[in-house]
Amino acid sequence: MSTPNRGRRVPSSDWFFDWPYPALIAHRGAGRLAPENTLAALRVGRSFGYRMFEIDAKLSGDGVSLLLHDATLDRTTNGRGRLDAHAYAALARLDAGGWHSADFTGEGIPTLERVARWVLANDVLLDIEIKPSPGRERETGAAIALDARHAWRDAAVPPLLSSFSPVALAAAREIAPELPRALLLDDLPQDWLERCTTLGCVALGAQHCALDAACIARAHDASLRVLAYTVNDPARAAELFAAGLDGLITDAVDRIASSRGLPAVGRRPGTPGATG
Repeated sequence: MSTPNRGRRVPSSDWFFDWPYPALIAHRGAGRLAPENTLAALRVGRSFGYRMFEIDAKLSGDGVSLLLHDATLDRTTNGRGRLDAHAYAALARLDAGGWHSADFTGEGIPTLERVARWVLANDVLLDIEIKPSPGRERETGAAIALDARHAWRDAAVPPLLSSFSPVALAAAREIAPELPRALLLDDLPQDWLERCTTLGCVALGAQHCALDAACIARAHDASLRVLAYTVNDPARAAELFAAGLDGLITDAVDRIASSRGLPAVGRRPGTPGATG
């Protein structure tokens, strides 16, 4: 499934020195203030000044890239059963907002294409977590990377592709090597750095309690940026930024303000105003 690079920049150490992403990232759109992984959530997050959003992307039964966290529809829609048992035409008729509150009743499951149009029109950035349904890791990684390549083909800054699935990330790398990637890990095994390097990642995304200053410094020494999830305590956020963290994923868009004295992005760690 090899695709020519067509002259685009392949992720390298340049991504470390020219990091284009803001320090704060809104989790699943606006976390808990709106129904996750919907356009409404993105709009709410944007209203709090956030310029980057983490979303979960997977495939419908007929291969359409869309936003949903779970493998099943039950928790966040009025549908039932496996997501990938349905074609997108059926999924598009579901209510993905009413479970959250009456104000969002009728909010639909958006396609990645539709989200890309909104993101580009509003001059914000995206962290696309590739979240495959069971058994569809390679297919999902390749399809989402291909869709992202197409949607952001004229954009100055591409989306960051992240995943807990090494298989999905490897497939994304094969189909669109120029798109930056981040490996997600709940815990940090001894070989976490080797895993990131093998997949050609530009960043590590880790559960915040697994991170400390030494770990972040080790990643920086290897030209990797570090993202932490999911941080909802402003005091913990301050600790992590003091330790050199590059990006913080949060539900608390109303409590961790986008203007609250955060470090500048895109500078080399160790320089004045840098994130690391």
